[in-house]
Amino acid sequence: MIRAGQPWLGVGLGYRQDLHDAIFARSGSIDCLEVISEQYLAAAPAQRERLRVLRERFPVVPHGIELSIGTAGPLDLQYLDDLARLVVAMDAPWCSDHLSFTRAGDLAIGQLTPLVRTREHATAVAVKAAQVQRHVGVPFLLENITYYLDFPAELSEAEFITEVVEQADCGLLLDLTNVFVNSVNHHFDPVEFVAAIPLERVVQLHLAGGQWSGDTLVDTHSAPVPEQVWQLLDHVADRLSSLRCVILERDQEFPDEFDELLADLTRARQTFDLVRGG
Repeated sequence: MIRAGQPWLGVGLGYRQDLHDAIFARSGSIDCLEVISEQYLAAAPAQRERLRVLRERFPVVPHGIELSIGTAGPLDLQYLDDLARLVVAMDAPWCSDHLSFTRAGDLAIGQLTPLVRTREHATAVAVKAAQVQRHVGVPFLLENITYYLDFPAELSEAEFITEVVEQADCGLLLDLTNVFVNSVNHHFDPVEFVAAIPLERVVQLHLAGGQWSGDTLVDTHSAPVPEQVWQLLDHVADRLSSLRCVILERDQEFPDEFDELLADLTRARQTFDLVRGG
């Protein structure tokens, strides 16, 4: 799942072009970056140059949104080839995508859609996750997603995640904000949820903030990390034996003062400095 001796990359940001200048101006406060894989899979010269610049300054990990591992049928081998080349070009220690589907056949849905939670489906997804991991040659992580409609299912979300990653022998990208958002919208205890998943498989964390839309909390990546998510982080921090990286995600409504984002990085870094004795 994770190679022995893989170093701690630290606490960093999801790279967004709007933040490029601020990131480099304050690079000493940022340990690592995460980039969206699809922006670089078939990169134009300008994108390749940007990636080279990022990679010269930071460790960079690729995070995908269009693998669509839950779509029925085989994976797109061209996509996997492109992803494997990107991993090599970035010298990436791992790559990740979402435990979801974004396509139904040839139809692009345009969002991360939850999967039918059956043991049969978990096995089918696990086979694909293991294939991705073999193809790219580095550990592959699957991320828990937010969902706004839920239906009775054979497995709970925690059971489904566990079945997939253990059968595939792959890692987890645990998005604590997604756990919190789902717990609010679907009325469950987030502490019980994280206790029910294999925390020893968590290689990377995501932290973000959302906004309310009526009575629904939405994962918008457009706000500071809420205090409840920080509390959940404190709860799990010393249980993440394979953790190598924490990424703060912000996609829109960027603060006027970049220091607001750096303050969240500092808070997360202090949490893990205590845990790791740093």
